[in-house]
Amino acid sequence: MAEFVITDERFELDGQPVRLLSGALHYFRVHEGHWEHRLAMLRAMGLNCVETYVPWNAHEPRPGEFRDVAALGRFLDAAQAAGLWAIVRPGPYICAEWENGGLPHWLTGPLGSRVRTRDPEFLRPVSAWFERVLAEVVPRQVDRGGPVLMVQAENEYGSYGSDRVYLRHVAELLRRFGVSVPLFTSDGPDDHMLTGGSLPGVLAMVNFGSGAREAFAALRRHQPRGPLMCMEFWCGWFTHWGADAVRRDAADAAGALREILECGASVNLYMAHGGTNFGGWAGANRAGDLHDGTLRPTTTSYDYDAPIDERGAPTPKFWRFREVLVDYAVGPLPPVPPAPPALAAPVHATFDRWAPLTGVLDALGGAQTHTATPPTFEEVGVDRGLVRYRVEVPGPRRAYPLRVTGLRDLALVYVDGVRTAVLDSEDAVVGEVGGPASVELWVESLGRVNYGPRLAESKGITGGVLHERQYLHGVRARGLRLDALEEAGAVERVAFGPVPDAAGPGLFTGSFEVAAPGDAALELPGWVRGFVWVNGCCLGRYWEVGPQLTLYVPGPVLRAGRNELLLLEVAGPAGGPVLLS
Repeated sequence: MAEFVITDERFELDGQPVRLLSGALHYFRVHEGHWEHRLAMLRAMGLNCVETYVPWNAHEPRPGEFRDVAALGRFLDAAQAAGLWAIVRPGPYICAEWENGGLPHWLTGPLGSRVRTRDPEFLRPVSAWFERVLAEVVPRQVDRGGPVLMVQAENEYGSYGSDRVYLRHVAELLRRFGVSVPLFTSDGPDDHMLTGGSLPGVLAMVNFGSGAREAFAALRRHQPRGPLMCMEFWCGWFTHWGADAVRRDAADAAGALREILECGASVNLYMAHGGTNFGGWAGANRAGDLHDGTLRPTTTSYDYDAPIDERGAPTPKFWRFREVLVDYAVGPLPPVPPAPPALAAPVHATFDRWAPLTGVLDALGGAQTHTATPPTFEEVGVDRGLVRYRVEVPGPRRAYPLRVTGLRDLALVYVDGVRTAVLDSEDAVVGEVGGPASVELWVESLGRVNYGPRLAESKGITGGVLHERQYLHGVRARGLRLDALEEAGAVERVAFGPVPDAAGPGLFTGSFEVAAPGDAALELPGWVRGFVWVNGCCLGRYWEVGPQLTLYVPGPVLRAGRNELLLLEVAGPAGGPVLLS
């Protein structure tokens, strides 16, 4: 078994000094059929290690209901087969521009700001989660010659809190459940972040996009000894819906990478390959320096302007990084692997059935609640999806402003069946409404906050519906989980009809034929906002506001011959033909 140790000066593997040249690649953002190719791309760029987070909420969407926890072990096996070491960051919080920072909604809903603290109601499920996920990987991938060299205790905790008791408890849990390799923490290179996020006796690392010498100098003020490593070298950035795509000059990024290595440090490229937020798992941020402003949802594409793009192709940044990394590699770099096959020719998909959104909710939604005030998404059991709220304006009464407070997402408002408004602010006015009237608010989760002080905030309507100054009580609510459409037999339970000329929001089914599978882009001209499934795989959210205008379709999702297409349009009328190219 290889022995990886941390000395006062360096990393050592079997007694020899080693520099970690790592790249972030999240197994849950890459189709398993592409793992081998993407890992080979990391090796060809000059890396010797891969780093991944572990998303708790994706693996335990409901308490005690675990989904494919073994995927982490399979990925680590693939990394070892590719000749890479591995770094694992199991959370419980991961940030990662991922829904709720990886924390399950069923936990953060009742706890709120008590998460990521020593609170026993948080620590108990964290312990159960660690016990479950670590049982999958400790025996083979962490010990007995496995590829895992280090494991992170929490993640950027200094950007959130200062509960050292909690942080120490996380480290002790990892040890209790068998992690024998070195632990580490990583935080921004600021005094308050390093003070809040580091632990005595645990190697601290820093995250930054430039200014390596200054960042490492800040680290040395807190940790005078130990090897230097940038655990997240931000060589690109993520993108929000409705904003410009973020781009970083390749030469500038390569220069910043070289500065890190000239400091004698190890590095982890964040991201080496970003991948895709399949399944509607993209998170959201809050605007402003303190991350407490307006909601800014993240796009489905997590391309990240990384050196390996969303489809796995090398970018100019890849070649620039390769020129830098070759000087630090042991032996010649392997050749760049050929790209996976692409779709040979464009194909159009046609839709033959449609069901209105209300019909989909009736067939696949959860139980309806009837409460005095609007329940949150968490209270109706929805992580990703929609909640329909119904409330009555009593009458007779004259028209007054109808207002919604505490709206955390996007709401389509119908008054007596007529769409009246689209709301996207926390305190929003629908308009003048008289009584009696029936009001429906279809609220869509745009992703839970993944970073900052508003982490763990509830979704949906967290305040109330007011007519003039009067709260309207007696709210009926029903939720539609996104993954309800993926359950066996779900589509068959929906009452479909032919697609009408003026089809509005609802569920569309269709198909297309391909001669042979291959990577493709899905174009949705004229469609407004919703989600797409191909052969049962949720490609993620589309939205006409851009800047992302297509969805990535991994070749392994397709099959030769007939392919099934499912489209949930939640905001507008039907668009034009869907094209794969």
